[in-house]
Amino acid sequence: MDFNEGFDMFSIMQFIFPIFFILIAGIILFTIFKGISEWSNNNKQPRLNVNAIVVSKRTEVSGGGNDHHSSTWYYVTFQVESGNRMEFGVNGRQYGQLAEGDVGELIFQGTRYHDFTRKQTGA
Repeated sequence: MDFNEGFDMFSIMQFIFPIFFILIAGIILFTIFKGISEWSNNNKQPRLNVNAIVVSKRTEVSGGGNDHHSSTWYYVTFQVESGNRMEFGVNGRQYGQLAEGDVGELIFQGTRYHDFTRKQTGA
């Protein structure tokens, strides 16, 4: 049996490597395009001020464990007077200042959260 006969791993890699490279580059370009598209769409939307209530809060953690870095994303869901609910990503400080049941004025632009001003309720 000769070395040139049978299964040749290097010739297969010549075909597989470019496919993986193109696939990964495509995913990266798609993610960049999607982010720019959302940013542009938000900039075209009017900045709205609406009465709303904080109905829920959640976090999403990735990574961590065994002394590795972790990342946390914070989300708050608001319900407006029409009954529609909208979830926005917020930073940790904003997340900590909001509590479920808070009533106030929500300011947003498209899918971009700007601010929430709590209204005092009579006790």
